[in-house]
Amino acid sequence: MKGPLARNRTAMLGCAAVIWCVSMQGAAAQETDDNTIGVTMLQRLVVGAGVEKVAIDTPQSVTVVEQEDIDDEQATTVGEILESVPGVNTSGSDRVFGQTFNIRGIGAPESANEEGRIIVTVDGATKFYEQYRMGGFFSEPELYKRVEVLRGPASSTLYGSGALGGVIRFETKDASDFIADGQNGALRLKSGYNSNKDGWLGSAILAQRWGENAEFLLAGNYRRADPYETGDGTVIRSSDFKAWSGLAKGTFQVGDEGTLRLSYQQWDSDADDQDYAQVGGPVSGGSVSGFGTVDRHVIDRTAVISYEDPVSDNDWVDLKLSASFSDTAVEQTDASGAPPSLTCVQSALFCDTDYGYQTWQFNAQNTSQWQGDSWENHLTYGWQTSYQIRTAEAISATGAPVGITFHPEGTDLKTGVFVQNEFIWDERLTIIPGVRLDWHRLSPEDGIAGAEDTDDTAVSPKIAAHYRFNKNFAVFGSIAHTERFPTIDEVFSTSGSRSTFNPSLDLEKERSNNFELGFAISGYDLLESGDSLQIKTTGFYNDIKDLISFNPNLAPGYNNAPGYVNIDDAEIYGAEVELAYEAHHVFAEAGYAYVVGKDKTTGDYLTTIAPHELSLTIGGKLPAHDLRFGWKARLVAAPQDDCRRSENPVVCAGDSSQGSQRFAESFDVHDVFLTWTPQEGRFAGWEANLGVENVFDTQYKEFLHNDAAKGRTFKVSLAKQFGW
Repeated sequence: MKGPLARNRTAMLGCAAVIWCVSMQGAAAQETDDNTIGVTMLQRLVVGAGVEKVAIDTPQSVTVVEQEDIDDEQATTVGEILESVPGVNTSGSDRVFGQTFNIRGIGAPESANEEGRIIVTVDGATKFYEQYRMGGFFSEPELYKRVEVLRGPASSTLYGSGALGGVIRFETKDASDFIADGQNGALRLKSGYNSNKDGWLGSAILAQRWGENAEFLLAGNYRRADPYETGDGTVIRSSDFKAWSGLAKGTFQVGDEGTLRLSYQQWDSDADDQDYAQVGGPVSGGSVSGFGTVDRHVIDRTAVISYEDPVSDNDWVDLKLSASFSDTAVEQTDASGAPPSLTCVQSALFCDTDYGYQTWQFNAQNTSQWQGDSWENHLTYGWQTSYQIRTAEAISATGAPVGITFHPEGTDLKTGVFVQNEFIWDERLTIIPGVRLDWHRLSPEDGIAGAEDTDDTAVSPKIAAHYRFNKNFAVFGSIAHTERFPTIDEVFSTSGSRSTFNPSLDLEKERSNNFELGFAISGYDLLESGDSLQIKTTGFYNDIKDLISFNPNLAPGYNNAPGYVNIDDAEIYGAEVELAYEAHHVFAEAGYAYVVGKDKTTGDYLTTIAPHELSLTIGGKLPAHDLRFGWKARLVAAPQDDCRRSENPVVCAGDSSQGSQRFAESFDVHDVFLTWTPQEGRFAGWEANLGVENVFDTQYKEFLHNDAAKGRTFKVSLAKQFGW
């Protein structure tokens, strides 16, 4: 690299190095009584993989994102929280209406089946949304204090059949997170700004404890932004938004140990003249030609009631019960800007329409345990039922209702029972067998020719093992099988953007066999007393039978073929490496993901596999000054498939993205951050976060996005907490 950009980059890195050295010398010279060292990312507690354990001791790949990470990121979208998690990507676009998730090459926009391969939950409530050229999850990062990412199909036992990619668990904030010891209430006010482009955040949290048995939290957020600019100054149309969000949560102690929680959250965004295609597209400015704009109002609601009672004096009872309701609604009106041949008269795609998903879910599980002198056993068993309603109500130009064949209405009923056992011997060997049995019924609404109820069952067995030789070295492995039922859209849809086709009534469920093997290394007191280093490496191979895909043989116009078909055999394999180091004044994290996916019949690369990626974080801490600061980098390779490199911008044969441009080139992007959280003195209770994303204003595009990413962005947030 030559020229001013190279000189600027070298100068900034040199300044950063000088600041680093000076701060470390200052830190070494400080005498402080605070010798506390925090836990590393791999020492964080995992609650979503059965019996609670730290991440490095789980026999699968698990990453825990904590409140500290969310604050450092100052994320505008939920997807930004997960950028550094190995094997995890967002797909679609950086628009708040356009993001979906991808884990280990599973998950992409514009394909109705992709959202069903990753299970996303909020406080245990399953979230699911699918709509043509829209994202799949709409929410506000400020609502959450913790995210767990469980990669691979092994999580199907506890969370439901079909988790081919894995599970993403979001956990909302609690009143106890803000009420200090000896106090009964707290008020936290926060404001934030980012320069790309004029993004503002206002947030208020009120937490109150009444007596010894009840506490309440009320949180409200408002966030807005103008269309963002890429590294070369291009403005991405329809990336502007404004959104309100809120959370109400009550926690009550019942009896000696029981805990009852009630929560409700809502995200609401109303935007006019938004691009119809929120996942972006191939023409300048991120607008898919031919679709025009719509006024779009999105409301996402989640309500959960849960009860837990560990009953510590009875080893046979550790009960967890929950009921939840999820409602995602999208109202689209006033379509304009499309060619005359694409209007409400010619296609219901452009009529005023209300889309929606409503899901009722009930969960019950119990854990029984018993133990001997050198062993313990935890048996978890339970039942889950969900009932999902998919709606689409369109009004024609004449005011009459219109049937929407590309978004068929229907219901999806699932009931599953599961059992998982964890046997631990001598605190060294852990063996975890499990099995799940699910029953499934899809029911179409009237008006779909030849469609009728479909029933099926799925079995998801697994066995995992973890052996720790000593405190420094452990090995682990697992074998898991899971089966994914077809979705309402895959079975009953009868038209798309370019074709009219028959329902896919003969679809087979997808079947996945996943094999994992890995090792973990832990070191202590390496460079100074009390420091720690953890490394976890996982290799995996996933063989998928009857992979459901949009029919590649559909010709433009009308034909009688099914819209979706099964691909006989596909494979996804690769490796993930996580590293974490923590010392008194230094911390570091690294994550590497290598993933390859192919159609085993044709040898073609799967179009949803993200390139290899290395993420790095190096930071420092000045405890005497309550400062944390650091540098982050993502180093991303070019796509594996030569057809999808940016220098060859043509639609690849067999590309299931149906015309979008999945092209990219290698890139590296760098961020810096600084956090100040004074604990004592007149500034106690304040928190300041400063950051610069894409420091060098790099022009780049994520492989699974259809738009270029944001250019240089300055971020700042300031929060103040009051207690009583």
